[in-house]
Amino acid sequence: MQKTACASLLVIACLTQFGCASLPPGSKRDPRDPWERMNRTTFKVNTALDHAIARPVARAYEKVTPRPVRTGVSNFMDNLFYPVTIGNDLLQLKFKPFAQATGRFLLNTTVGVGGVFDPATKVGLPKNEEDLGQTFGYWGAPPGPYFVIPILGPSDVRDGIGRVGDTYMSPLQYVHNNYIKYGIYGVEVLDIRYRLLPQDKVLDEAFDPYSLLKNAYLQRRQYQVTDGKLSDKDLQRQDQEQYDEEKKILEESGPDESATKPQTPPP
Repeated sequence: MQKTACASLLVIACLTQFGCASLPPGSKRDPRDPWERMNRTTFKVNTALDHAIARPVARAYEKVTPRPVRTGVSNFMDNLFYPVTIGNDLLQLKFKPFAQATGRFLLNTTVGVGGVFDPATKVGLPKNEEDLGQTFGYWGAPPGPYFVIPILGPSDVRDGIGRVGDTYMSPLQYVHNNYIKYGIYGVEVLDIRYRLLPQDKVLDEAFDPYSLLKNAYLQRRQYQVTDGKLSDKDLQRQDQEQYDEEKKILEESGPDESATKPQTPPP
C-alpha cells in the first residue's frame, strides 16, 4: 500500500514538473501504448534520475569492484530471488522446469555458498526465468496497455500486477529487519543497473530511445511468455517496422536533425 502511494505521488510530481510530453513529429499512435504522453513524461523523468544517480553509481561500481566480486554479487542476487521462478514454474504446471529450478536453487544455496557461486550450471541445471506476469500470459491474460512505472521503468498492466504478486514469493518479503531488507534491495538495484550498462550506448544513440526501449521490452516479454515460440523472423519483422518508422520520423523532422540516424535493424 505504501509503495503504491509513493508511486502515485511520483507520477503526480512528474506531471507537475514536466507537463505532458509531446509525441515525435509524424509518429503514429501505437495501439499498444494508449498512455504514450504520460509514459513519455515518466520516461523523461526516469532517464534524468538514471543519468544523475543510477548510471554514475553503476559505472563507479564497475570501475572499483573486481570482476569476480561483481559476478559473485550477481549470482547471489539471482539465487536469492529464484523462488519466484520456482513458484511460477509450478503455477504454469511446468513440472520438469520446476524440478530443475528447485534443484538449481538447492545446489547453489548449499554448495554454491548461498548462491555466490554457480555450480548448478556446470552440472547441467540451466538458469530459468519466470515471473507472475509470464504466468498470467501463459494462461491467456492479455498484456494490456504499455506502462512506464516511475523509477522501475518499462512494463505493461499485466506485468505491473505480476510484480506485486511476485513480492510475496520473494524471501525478502519475510525478512522483518528493515536494515537487512532494504540493504539487499539497494544491492539488487545496483546489480541490475550494472548489468544494463552495455545497453547505454544503444539508447544514447537511438533517434527515439523511448520507442526503442518500448519495442525491445514488449518483444522480449512476448518471447518469454510464448517460451520462445516467437520466431526470429517475427522479431526481425518487428525490428524492421521500428526502423522504418524512425526513418520516416527523421525524414519529416527536417534537415536540422539529419545528423541523427535511426538504428540499423539486425540482418
